[in-house]
Amino acid sequence: MNSKDGDIMIKAGIIGATGYAGGELVRILSGHPDVEIVWYGSRSYIDQKYADVYRNMFRIVDAACMDDNMEELAEEADVIFTATPQGFCASVISEEILSRTRIVDLSADFRIKDVKTYEKWYGIEHKSPQFIEEAVYGLCEVNREDVKSARLVANPGCYTTCSILTAYPLSKEGLIDMNTLIVDAKSGTSGAGRGAKVPNLFCEVNENMKAYGVTTHRHTPEIEEQLSYASGEPVIINFTPHLVPMNRGILATEYASLKEKVTAEEVMAIYQKYYGNEYFIRLLGAGACPETKWVEGSNFVDIGFQIDERTNRIVMMGAIDNLVKGAAGQAVQNMNLMFGLPEQEGLKLVPLFP
Repeated sequence: MNSKDGDIMIKAGIIGATGYAGGELVRILSGHPDVEIVWYGSRSYIDQKYADVYRNMFRIVDAACMDDNMEELAEEADVIFTATPQGFCASVISEEILSRTRIVDLSADFRIKDVKTYEKWYGIEHKSPQFIEEAVYGLCEVNREDVKSARLVANPGCYTTCSILTAYPLSKEGLIDMNTLIVDAKSGTSGAGRGAKVPNLFCEVNENMKAYGVTTHRHTPEIEEQLSYASGEPVIINFTPHLVPMNRGILATEYASLKEKVTAEEVMAIYQKYYGNEYFIRLLGAGACPETKWVEGSNFVDIGFQIDERTNRIVMMGAIDNLVKGAAGQAVQNMNLMFGLPEQEGLKLVPLFP
């Protein structure tokens, strides 16, 4: 760590700094009072000025993009963020690297504890299964104490963050029948990444809405695993994501049968029990429907619910910004915990509107 004006500065390196999540990391960390970015890693733009790739960083970031040499970076950085495709972090991580620095991995490489499940859903061989056990699943509101002492944090996925946090309290309290849980979620196009893909072209996405990855989306086992831990029973869900024509945001609408008759006040009391003191979770209450526009650009999670007395089911709803709480913001939240900083440091981002 460096000293700046008498304060200790955390030296951070970012691999994958020119993807959407990486760009958000740069934006957030550039305004973090305790962090200095020392490495803007991008295999695609080596030696190019970072501000030439993201012009919003003109006169803010003067550095050029560097390579993705994790071993060299470990010598310079106190924490490394890997905003990279699945398989990269697992292919380069080592005990030597972890002995010198800490890692927050934004890919799925260390989120799922069963290596066979990971390999089945992601279709690649896991190159470092020996680190899966020690990796902490970085859902801060659930695993805060474990994150504090972690060397390796698996930053949760965007859909999973929203889906898990929305259902977690009722799952934990045994209020809902987990065999009936259905998660229906919508995401803006930035969730698909910055790479050029025909399905994400303007004419394909604009004035359109479609489901994709039906019964096969790779976030399914991650949601199931974490809600299994919460409920204490095996969980298998139907998860259906949809692509909507907006840049940012995720809205998850989740349906489940109630095990017993409850009032809206009783449900709200359960949410308050788990989230009442959580800065980044805003409980809207019964009958209030979260909207993606009210969390855009922020690290907030807005949660609401409605009981359907006619069917004895509950509808749980959550909204996040997929690039902030669903990626970079949560990664910085994890870093704050790992280094003993106030959890909200650098993250008190007021949602953008309009």
